[in-house]
Amino acid sequence: MSELNINFAKETKDGVVLSVQLTPNSSRNEIIGYTDDFIKIKVSAPPNENKANKKLIEFVCETFDVSKSNVKFLSGEKSRIKKLLIKNIIYNDLIKKIFVYDKL
Repeated sequence: MSELNINFAKETKDGVVLSVQLTPNSSRNEIIGYTDDFIKIKVSAPPNENKANKKLIEFVCETFDVSKSNVKFLSGEKSRIKKLLIKNIIYNDLIKKIFVYDKL
């Protein structure tokens, strides 16, 4: 799959950098699809007091089966568009899990 031109996930020496568009205050936590530039994730937490970011990290850990210590923000903690570094994950496995949510 790495031969595809995917802009929302980049494989680096440190792990996979994932670009996310986050929508807080949803009725549930879910990936709702992806575009060329980011995956779209909804979380049930509000954006205040960093609750949505914490819920995003929890959701990413559950979805991609990694521990919290393997996920960190690179940018966008106060923005809807975020970049996350996910360590200890195989790039192709991450992409396969995202492609399951081809809803756009």
